[in-house]
Amino acid sequence: MEELERIEREVVECRRCPRLVEWRERVAREKRRAFADQEYWARPVPGFGDPDAAVYLLGLAPAAHGGNRTGRVFTGDRSGDFLFAALHRAGFASQPTSVGRDDGLRLEGAWVAAAVRCPPPRNRPLPPERDNCLPYSARELETLSGVRVVVCLGSFAWDAACRILALRPRPRFGHMAEHDPGDGRPLLLGSFHPSQQNTFTGRLTPAMMDRVLERARELAGLDRAADRP
Repeated sequence: MEELERIEREVVECRRCPRLVEWRERVAREKRRAFADQEYWARPVPGFGDPDAAVYLLGLAPAAHGGNRTGRVFTGDRSGDFLFAALHRAGFASQPTSVGRDDGLRLEGAWVAAAVRCPPPRNRPLPPERDNCLPYSARELETLSGVRVVVCLGSFAWDAACRILALRPRPRFGHMAEHDPGDGRPLLLGSFHPSQQNTFTGRLTPAMMDRVLERARELAGLDRAADRP
């Protein structure tokens, strides 16, 4: 727990990527009209969840008016609404909504993080920005010694996880794709990202997300009846 807190402090204080620092702070100044009366977090967004997690969910980056506003990954935007509702149905989350850092939400058996911890312009991190952030996820995974499965939300997260775990050759991404390194490293499980582009078009449905999370529980050896909040 102490090491996770140390990583969180380092993440929150990070200013390694000038472009991302400028963007996250500009968004916080200009704000979206719907959030004009709110104070934005405007710092890198740390991982969040259960220190005894068996499942690690990895996304792309915080949303400019979501995690960058609330200070919690996948919180305050439509992607997060979709994901946390699914986590609740799967028994990983104590409630189906995530609106802020102090809303009482708890995760059981799961940890959620982003490959890049600051919102990038146009939601497209540059390779050096990705590489600056990956050590944070690597250290989280090393500290979360019980993690057996990494659920990669999108191809960017899949690529990031392959880099973190030094997988060569790199397995191919796909929805419900699985890869077992077979040497004690966590298994990878792929999922389409819960972006509005995917959820609004039906490319990713709630039932599809449910199957991913149920498969993650199975691969991690979690007993749903015992572990559900």
